[in-house]
Amino acid sequence: MISTAPKIIYPESDGQPLADNTLQFRYITTIQGGIDALFADNPKVFVAGDLFWYPVEGEPDTKQAPDVMVVFGRPKGDRRSYKQWEEENIPPQVVFEIASISNTRKELEGKKLEFYERHGVEEYYIFDPDRGSLKGWLRRFSSLQPISEMQGWISPRLKVRFEVSEGTLQLYGPDGEVFGSYVEIIGKANRESQRAERESQRAERESQRAERESQRAEQAEREKYLIQQQRDVLASQQQTSVIRLLEMGLTDKQVAAALDLSVESVREIGSV
Repeated sequence: MISTAPKIIYPESDGQPLADNTLQFRYITTIQGGIDALFADNPKVFVAGDLFWYPVEGEPDTKQAPDVMVVFGRPKGDRRSYKQWEEENIPPQVVFEIASISNTRKELEGKKLEFYERHGVEEYYIFDPDRGSLKGWLRRFSSLQPISEMQGWISPRLKVRFEVSEGTLQLYGPDGEVFGSYVEIIGKANRESQRAERESQRAERESQRAERESQRAEQAEREKYLIQQQRDVLASQQQTSVIRLLEMGLTDKQVAAALDLSVESVREIGSV
């Protein structure tokens, strides 16, 4: 018999914007992008922002859309929603919520906390940009327990360090690099590119200088060689002249006077 049961629809959007304001949006994209970049080389880490998560098949009303969620053990790739039963039943292990004026404490620390606790989240973090407050919960056995001190906290899963300075949340990767916004990342990349270009130009100038020094040294060697050759030729000519004049019967003094040499030089040549 052909089933006439209606097809279950799992909505992909609630019609609400990703963020209520630019500050909330910047935090969401910075955290999502930073974590995605951190695990860029790991094909089995899926990172998403504002994506519906359906933990139970057949229950489309049982859902949440964390501002950022991280799933270890699932491949990267685009999804219209995260249906857990199609993902080897692996729930997001880490979720972030960035509070806005439309969020209430009851919603974030009540309804959502209970949902994440019930459906297997291991780490849950809430940051309120307006108050500069950061809270976190870590799974211990079957429940999410509050983290007593978030300042300097390092996520067990992400290995990311949390810091709040003057009301601003900053996340640091294992290498100590702070997560940056897209604009900050592009700016840093441009500065690094400019620095590399300056280093390349400096290296090129050094190479050209070294080449000029090498050419000058080679020229000096050539000139030294030519001078020595000239000296050798002159010495040979003087030696030949001295010997010929002596053989013609001139005295040492006469030869010295004729060739503008010292008598000692004439005698030295003549004794060879």
